[in-house]
Amino acid sequence: MEQATSECYASRLTRVSAYIHDHLDEELNLDVLAGIACLSPYHWHRIYHAHFGETVAATVRRLRLQRAAADLAHTAVSIAKVAERAGYDSQASFTRAFNAAFGLPPAKYRDIGGHSVFKANTLRGAHVVYDVGITPIAPRTLIAVEHRGPYMTIGKSFDLLFTTLAQRNLLRPDLRMVGVYLDDPTSVPEAELRSHAAVVGGVPAVEAPLFTSHILGGDHAVLKYKGPYGDMRAAYDWLFGQWLPSSGREAADAPIFEEYLNSPRDTPPTHLRTDIYLPLK
Repeated sequence: MEQATSECYASRLTRVSAYIHDHLDEELNLDVLAGIACLSPYHWHRIYHAHFGETVAATVRRLRLQRAAADLAHTAVSIAKVAERAGYDSQASFTRAFNAAFGLPPAKYRDIGGHSVFKANTLRGAHVVYDVGITPIAPRTLIAVEHRGPYMTIGKSFDLLFTTLAQRNLLRPDLRMVGVYLDDPTSVPEAELRSHAAVVGGVPAVEAPLFTSHILGGDHAVLKYKGPYGDMRAAYDWLFGQWLPSSGREAADAPIFEEYLNSPRDTPPTHLRTDIYLPLK
């Protein structure tokens, strides 16, 4: 009975998480979310906070600001429109919230954020440097769930992954969080991008929606990235555009993957740490 109750709560909270990710442009009424969770409006919010480690409002604010950072970095949409899409009534209130999260006001972030480094220095002929080393790794077994769509929305699938692991009593502190990216986002439409939200670690046999996959061992170029996920494209541009051609190595026929060393739920965007692994022949 306890296991059935745990699975029931977990599946309900996963529905709420998925709904939030898919409806960020809408007004997210707490009573509506309680209905999706099929839980008491008086208590479900505490259950959500206890399960995910943040309030619903904090989740919505974090995801909207993360998306806003990507809009600022990679589109020419006006700051006023970005602020409106992020759910702010005024550009001034958006600027305060964005500055608090990212350490720069939106206009300055667009001009000099980490995403601008590759383009600016390429135009000047200067050399951009990220911390990259070649590391041999052993084969790794992953426990994963599938994700389809923009890579920036893979957080929804990580919520499903960890909720499923928790309801099956498979969560352990040594599990390492990994995203495996199967398609080239410059050549595949965003809606069709395939990836896996995964953990590395010894987990027993799994059932759907979980599945087992593997990372091949061998040499990998490991780029140590620090900063917002929305800025990470510049690191990829540098890795493929400058480091790889000058390295004397070739990329292997295997997907790139990222290991997340801390969590956006409790870490400021500017302090997020990600290791990007490029398999080499």
